[in-house]
Formats: sequence, C-alpha cells, structure tokens
Amino acid sequence: MKLGSATLAVLLLAALASRADAQEVGAATAPEVRDEPTLRAELAQQRAVLERLERREAERTEAERARQQLALQVSGYVQFDWVISNQASQNEINYSTGVPLNQDRFLLRRGHLRVATERGYLSGALEIDANTNHGAQLRAINAELGVHWPAQEDARLPRFSLTAGLIRIPFGFEVRERDSVRPFLERSTAARAFFPSEFDLGARFHAKYRFLETSIAVMNGHPLGDRVFPALAPDQKKEIVGHLGVDAEIAPGVLIAAGISADTGSGFHQGSSTSKDRLVWRDDNGDGIVQATEVQVIAGSSATPSEPFHRFALGADARLGLQFGEYASFELRAEVVRASNLDRGLEVADPVAAGHDLRELGWYLGATQELTRWGLVGVRYDHYDPDQDARERQAVQVVPRDRSYRTLSLMAMFRYGDARLTLQYDRNRNALGRGVDGVPTSLASDALTARAQLRF
Repeated sequence: MKLGSATLAVLLLAALASRADAQEVGAATAPEVRDEPTLRAELAQQRAVLERLERREAERTEAERARQQLALQVSGYVQFDWVISNQASQNEINYSTGVPLNQDRFLLRRGHLRVATERGYLSGALEIDANTNHGAQLRAINAELGVHWPAQEDARLPRFSLTAGLIRIPFGFEVRERDSVRPFLERSTAARAFFPSEFDLGARFHAKYRFLETSIAVMNGHPLGDRVFPALAPDQKKEIVGHLGVDAEIAPGVLIAAGISADTGSGFHQGSSTSKDRLVWRDDNGDGIVQATEVQVIAGSSATPSEPFHRFALGADARLGLQFGEYASFELRAEVVRASNLDRGLEVADPVAAGHDLRELGWYLGATQELTRWGLVGVRYDHYDPDQDARERQAVQVVPRDRSYRTLSLMAMFRYGDARLTLQYDRNRNALGRGVDGVPTSLASDALTARAQLRF
C-alpha cells in the first residue's frame, strides 16, 4: 500500500495531539514528552523508509509486468558418456553400412538447449539436440506451438491445452519421462524398439484436473528415430496415440501413479521396382574359363506396389513411491506393452515381408533407492520379444525360436545440485549369436558405461 503526504499529515497531527495531551497530564509525565524537532526527525526517517518501500514495490511490479509480457525461459542439459567396456565392440567396420563396430569410446550422448515462452493463453518452445551418436549431429528435437486455458494454472480449475508441432508422444511412462530426469541411462529395450524417439510430428490435446490427467494425439506415426522413414509420412493415414493416468498421494509419504495407453495406426511396406533378367557367371573351379555349368540366368521380376499394414499397441504403467525421509525415498516402477507390427527401432516390423503379423511383448520392472542427498542406486530388468511366433528350421523340423532381448541393469549415481555422475552395468542377453553347432545363442554384449550430466 502506498502512503502519501495526506497520510503523513495525519500522523503529524496525531503526534502533536499526543504531545498536547502529554503536557496536560502534569509534571509527572513531563520527562517522557519529546520536543517537536525530535518528532519531525523521526517522521522524516519514516518518510524515507516508506519511499524506499514504494520504489521497491514499483520495481517489482514493473518486473512482473515485463515477465508476463515475455516469459522467456532458457534451459538445457549436457550428457557426456564414456563407454568403458562393451563386449560387442570390435576393431572393425560394418562394410554394409560403413559404421565402425567399436563402441568403447567417448561420446556426447545428448546436448539439449531449450527456449520456451508463454504469453497469456499462448505458448511455444524450441529444443535443439547436439550429439555424436552417429557422427556429429545438430537437429531440432522439439518444436511446438500451443494454446491453453486458463492462462494461469489454478488447482481449483481443470487445465486444457492444444499443442501442435514436433511434440512428445503421449504413450506410457518412459516415453513421457524426460531424459535428464530418468535415473537409468536409457529407456528399456521395448520402449526404444516401439518408440525410437520420444518425438513425432502431430497435434496433441491434453487435460489435467487434480489427480487425473489425459492426453490424445494425432501423429504421422514415424518418429525422429524411425529406421525407415524418420519424421516422414509415407502413408496418408495418421496414427492415434493416447494416455490416461492418475497421480495422487494416497497416504502421508505414499505416492502412486498409474496409467493406460493405446496406439493405433498404419505402417508402410515399401514396394520394389521392375528388374531385368541377369546372366551370372560363377567361376566354381577357378580356372578362368567360362563353362556351361557355371552360367546361371536369374529371371527378372515385375514391380510390386507399396502396401500399408495395421499396427497397434496397448500398455499399462505404474509407479509406487515411499518417502521415508527428506533424502530416503524409494520408488518402484513397472510397465508392460502388448503390440503388433509396431517395432520401428530394433527389428523393424514388416508383416508383408514376413508373411504374418508380428506379435510383440515388452515389459520392465525397476526400483530405485535414495542414499542421503548425494547418492541413488537402482536395478531394472526388462524383457522384449519382437516376434512371439518366430520359427526356424533345424534339420528337417520347424521349431519355435526365442528371439527375445533381456537386460539386467545395475545403476549407482552420485548427485550434487544439478550435476550427477552415473555408473551403470548392463547384462544383456539376446538371440543374435550362433553356437558352434549352429544353434542360436546369446551374443556377448554386456556393457559398462559412465555418464556425467549437468542441467542448467
């Protein structure tokens, strides 16, 4: 509240009246009466204090007005990895792709810079990612424009928003969790197979009221990390993705969050062009002379059209948090996804080429425990089967084949403010190797990785 000259005049009159009353009391009260110059000096000091308060209030109001006019927020983080050991590393080149097979290296895993603004009912954000995962790369990973209501969050009212652009996919928990917050280095195998990137082009509606939250999006269906058509749309049909969840504290220190997700859309099988007949000579005996038995004619083929196929996924996620103290929280997290023809990052699903729909199943179970304000430890087991109906021929019999990936991750983290240092060991099991007898076996690919991260 501002105090002007009128208020000061009232205070002065009150002080003079108090002085007159004191004079009428008598000699007994005379020693406590202050003279007029002293009283005026005190009032001058009070006026100076009030003027300083008024200036500070005006500066604060002006700063708040400027912040409301342009609420520009700049943030980001850097993740730098050292792959100490990876059993699958070789000092060789993959000659089909030209990519080195060595993985024991230093790399910039992620370097994100985000700029966001909010003006009344409107908002926008742009996030840039720099990394050296496959050579030096610089790309936009998140670019969105949105409108929301109400303009300011109010716990008493529901909040609605509509966002369009390169946005986060609203499926499950791991896909929606930010990379800088996730305790484990990377998402589970199934999440990376179904959603090789957390971002896709589209539009999303989001609503939140108290403990209930829901999102639904219409998207291209080919995220940034898609191995075939990244950030493109080869099919006119769009993908619909949605998540419905609750997040509440059911008792003091006990938090629970759970949700269900769904994804339905179309994949794309790429056709082939017409090929001509070819004449092939294979010098079987190595004499350099063409013989009739060494000549083979490979017949050409007619063109085949491209063909879309249906894919879908259903998922459920849950988290349980127990707060034992200020830095002694325990969290248990789990997620399961049942899908068909959705793999876009690990073993790309193509039911047209495979001749049957690919039934996929992925799940994980993880737990983390804080150890004081400085430390955090965690363990996670994840399982992913890209084709539950896989078969292979052994001798004269066709037998089922387990093509699943299984990973046990052990993690330890040291935290200091916005910085943290994480050491994680991944024990990987897969069906990518072959034994001396030709039977599928696990290809050694255990990995030990250290990561330094700083948020700003």
